[in-house]
Amino acid sequence: MEIARTPPFFEVPLRGASQDDGLSKARHPEEREQRASKGDTRLAITRVQLTNFRSYASAELAVGGRPVVLAGPNGAGKTNILDAISLLAPGRGLRGAKLSEHVRHGPSVSSDALWAVAAVVTRGAESYEVGTGLTVGPNGGERRVVRLNGVAAHGSADLGEIVQMIWLTPAMDRLFAEGASGRRRFLDRLVLGFDAAHARRTVRYETAMRERARLLKFGPRDPMWLDGLEAEMAEAGTAMAAARAAAVEQLNATLAERGEAGAFPCAHLTLDGETDVLLAERGSDTEADIRERLAHSRIQDAECGRTTFGPHLSDLAVRHTQKRADARECSTGEQKALLVSIVLADARELTKARDGLAPVLLLDEIAAHLDVRRRAALFEEILALGAQAWMTGTDLSLFDSLATRADVFAVENGRFAGQE
Repeated sequence: MEIARTPPFFEVPLRGASQDDGLSKARHPEEREQRASKGDTRLAITRVQLTNFRSYASAELAVGGRPVVLAGPNGAGKTNILDAISLLAPGRGLRGAKLSEHVRHGPSVSSDALWAVAAVVTRGAESYEVGTGLTVGPNGGERRVVRLNGVAAHGSADLGEIVQMIWLTPAMDRLFAEGASGRRRFLDRLVLGFDAAHARRTVRYETAMRERARLLKFGPRDPMWLDGLEAEMAEAGTAMAAARAAAVEQLNATLAERGEAGAFPCAHLTLDGETDVLLAERGSDTEADIRERLAHSRIQDAECGRTTFGPHLSDLAVRHTQKRADARECSTGEQKALLVSIVLADARELTKARDGLAPVLLLDEIAAHLDVRRRAALFEEILALGAQAWMTGTDLSLFDSLATRADVFAVENGRFAGQE
């Protein structure tokens, strides 16, 4: 276990398909042989390197496959490590930030990449070199680059074939009190673990929806053009709704199986949206119905400047089964416990579906709102799953019960000290 502030292994320019961007140069064949001989079936990030990413000009962290604890004061750089790791999965990461917001302000390492994150990911005996970064394209525009084993990927959605990842952050403590968009993002992150293609469908749907909205606002309102966009929205939207429904059904079954036996409350999930009701009632006719509904709502959508029907408006309702109360009515501590319960159920289900490969868990400030009993129970669940969980906290003592079974680092001013 070590942190080394060394020159990045992706300092070669990212521009141009013919150039090696260095996003995945690390070679560790001896590690692969050791894992194969031990029969390790863990999914883990064993090396991560950052360049010009938020508070880090350059940093490298190498760990084993065990849980990882990063403890230190606020502003030390703990969450930035988790944020970087989250970009190794499909989407915009745990902060949901614009890609340009990750660029370091201040002294930086010389690199054509505005920022870059590279990692070695192990899946059992296999090892993958994964990298992503933001660079400047030939036309001067910013673009994200993703590479898998040195080969350019089509986009971040391809990362879902390698890494399954779930996270909880302090911002999600307000998930049940705020608007539906946060709950949709949370649900879609869970769905991605079951169905990596969900990200591509979502992009297809949202791209067609934006183009339709533009045509309705600025013209030309060509019926054939609109028909084509609405057909794309109906196809992708139906698949989105179906994937969400399947994931919710699986999660509810897993949650009910555990019931109230553990330290965390049993939750029941329900999809709440017109598209979800339509899918449940109409089944295979849903796609045609969505297409027809969109066609009939063109005037209304043009007048209000938004798409008034579709899976982009769905919500996730969560109920505390023992208390028979909606999550939004529960205390902050119980809401946190419900979220942990859902994430653990998702991790258990994904582990079963992936031949024992538990997803990587990113748990930022996870000890907040958890009492001693639930904190200990969470650690035991993580260890029983065989999951690599990256956890942060301000107080190292909160992780005492895990200390001998995890890679533990004290973090201060962006520097890491391994704790024995």
